[in-house]
Amino acid sequence: MISKMRTSDFEYELPNQLIAQMPAPKRDHSRLLLLDRKTHQIAHRQFLDLPEYLRPGDVLVLNDTRVIRARLRGVNAKTGGEFEILLLEECDLNDWWAMLRPGKRARIGTEIHIVDRARKPSGASATVIETNEEGHRRLRFSGTANISEKLQLLGETPVPPYISRADAGRTPEDVERYQTIYARETGSVAAPTAGLHFTESLLAQTRSRGVEVCFLTLHLGLGTFAPVKVETLTAHKMHRESYSLSEATAGQINEAKSAGRRVVAVGTTTLRVLESVAQQNDGRLRGGKGTTQLFVYPPYHFNIVDVLLTNFHLPRSTLLMLVSAFATPDSLAGREIILAAYREAIQQRYRFFSYGDAMLIL
Repeated sequence: MISKMRTSDFEYELPNQLIAQMPAPKRDHSRLLLLDRKTHQIAHRQFLDLPEYLRPGDVLVLNDTRVIRARLRGVNAKTGGEFEILLLEECDLNDWWAMLRPGKRARIGTEIHIVDRARKPSGASATVIETNEEGHRRLRFSGTANISEKLQLLGETPVPPYISRADAGRTPEDVERYQTIYARETGSVAAPTAGLHFTESLLAQTRSRGVEVCFLTLHLGLGTFAPVKVETLTAHKMHRESYSLSEATAGQINEAKSAGRRVVAVGTTTLRVLESVAQQNDGRLRGGKGTTQLFVYPPYHFNIVDVLLTNFHLPRSTLLMLVSAFATPDSLAGREIILAAYREAIQQRYRFFSYGDAMLIL
């Protein structure tokens, strides 16, 4: 079945006050909307209730990527004008693609002096050496042996722009809460937000119910949250992201699928890794490292994932398209089911996006 859906089909109206500006007081005290794929019924719970909806033998798969402090501040070496720099992808030592604001002032050859979080000179500089069609700048850093090793000292937590607090990314709370408790593998410039709700006690409770817990890694780029700008979905070029799937995790999931047990993906990033690898291996998983550009939109056939835990996503985003596909696999009907669930969430005053509430699609 060829999708004739358009980007505008995934638009919805969201009151600004429902965009979560702060995390819930406690990680697992967020709300949880349950969506039954078979009946389309919706129920409202708390995230603390999640273990009740998991079965002994289920495999819960989490993304253990760790967010780097990817937002830097700098000043134009000639004019003193301020820049905000969001590192996107490391090409080589001291060589990064980045998003700069204001971008128009960051022409090739522009030298930027990096400042620390107190806005004092750090001794590091960046020179714009290239631009691309997306408006991103390639930066070559100097004055430091490795800018990556300085990010803990100089950088800010790269919370998304819709978190519009004046102190966004600079508070101790952002440093702690825009990171999962199980984050291990450094490399993301955005958090796998479905995992932000978990606590050690909730994971322990999950395991005590006979649920197997395992991990993979996918490093998120900014494209994860970017809206689709072309009108037809087939014309959209998906961003590339790096992943790592261990042989142990692949074997554990293959065994569960063979036994008819459920695989529960925590987040769209986890789902994309599992379905991407399965697509390359006739429906089964094989451990290894690679990159994925998998774009999931209706209709889509899922080989691995049976249950999806996710947050509420931006209009016109690839993430909203993915959950729409998951709501009714191999069908175009999921879009309206998801948008109806979103309308219900808005009516019930759920909190949206990275620091917002969660949805469990069963």
